[in-house]
Amino acid sequence: MADRNIENASTEVPEIPEELERVLVFALDEAKEKVEGGEDVIPFTTLVVKDNLFLESHPGDSAEECFEAAEKNVRGARGATCYAFCYDGYIETDDGVKDALIAEGGVPGAEDGYAIAYLYEVSDDGAFTFESEAAYIGEAPNFMENLKEPVDYAEEEIDERYLEEEEEPGETDAVEEAEDSEGI
Repeated sequence: MADRNIENASTEVPEIPEELERVLVFALDEAKEKVEGGEDVIPFTTLVVKDNLFLESHPGDSAEECFEAAEKNVRGARGATCYAFCYDGYIETDDGVKDALIAEGGVPGAEDGYAIAYLYEVSDDGAFTFESEAAYIGEAPNFMENLKEPVDYAEEEIDERYLEEEEEPGETDAVEEAEDSEGI
């Protein structure tokens, strides 16, 4: 997944909304666990709706298909307060091209989103070494740009799939841990 260009003309790190920052870091941590466990990172979105966190994978035959599926999922997420879209890619730096787990995200109504990443290296024996902190890498498209500012929807107004979605095996523990430790 490398067919995405995130611009960063500034050296300043903007103030990312707190809940969005937590969701971006949560998505990176989920991807990092997969990589360290020997799994491939299938691009996925994480949506926050009320006090719930929803994960959905977006496999595709091309990077473009994955991005389109993620955008379609997020674009109509009424009742969501923020999202993260996470994938494995690379970043061009002054020191050359670096592998990175990247999380992009945004909030309803904002013109731009944000992108952060865990840079990593792979040793000759296949061991992964991640940077200890996520790095801000630039502005990103905001899939929620055309949604209204977040409002407190009543449960009957929220898309049913975000209220009664069945959890995939193994998903519950990660979501509950995030809710417990991050206060999401």
